[in-house]
Amino acid sequence: MQDFGDAFALAGQLLVSFDPDLREIVGLSLRVSVTSVLIACLLGFPLGALIAVGRFPGRGLLHVFVSAMMGLPPVVVGLMVYLMLSNAGPLGSLQWLYSPAAMMIAQTVLITPIIAALTAQVVADLNREYHALFQSLCVPAHRRVAALLWDARFSLLTVALAGFGRAVAEVGAVMIVGGNIANLTRVMTTAIALETAKGELGLALALGMVLMLIAFAINAVLMVTRARAVERAYV
Repeated sequence: MQDFGDAFALAGQLLVSFDPDLREIVGLSLRVSVTSVLIACLLGFPLGALIAVGRFPGRGLLHVFVSAMMGLPPVVVGLMVYLMLSNAGPLGSLQWLYSPAAMMIAQTVLITPIIAALTAQVVADLNREYHALFQSLCVPAHRRVAALLWDARFSLLTVALAGFGRAVAEVGAVMIVGGNIANLTRVMTTAIALETAKGELGLALALGMVLMLIAFAINAVLMVTRARAVERAYV
């Protein structure tokens, strides 16, 4: 176990020198999380808009299901993805278990319901505001969805960033399906857990600082985005 001061000193050295191991772990974390968010947005934005605007049998049940999935425990997601990708599972032939692809799948499953549910709320609010206008112009459903998604783009960026924050901080699911393998599937959260358990706090602190910087950066982008959205609303 390192002394408290020594651990912070080593963490500072790793950050200043941008240690190769640190760089590799951070790079993989960002690559996995950004890819997962992009896929989740491609799935979640249309699904959320469909829930908000669509009128079809089972819509309420679908909305309840998506909202309930927001609270799905990460370890359960990890277990289900593990079973799907294991050699005995239906997708075992892909040989994706213990790979970045498996971690992307787990993160996508976790954050897609979050993005879909938040999108549904954003689009539903806009749809109520423009409902009379759409009806008077006889706008078809698909064009209505496209218009609402475009008008809500700044709010949807906030939704996407919230999904990214959830993805990059995930540890349970990615640990199960990725295995925390050095130079292959070791990301920031799993590396922090491992290094802390080993008593090697220098790298753990350095990675924790990077995670904090990412969190601050996300919040800064959110604040700037909201400010610009408000400015454009009054132009």
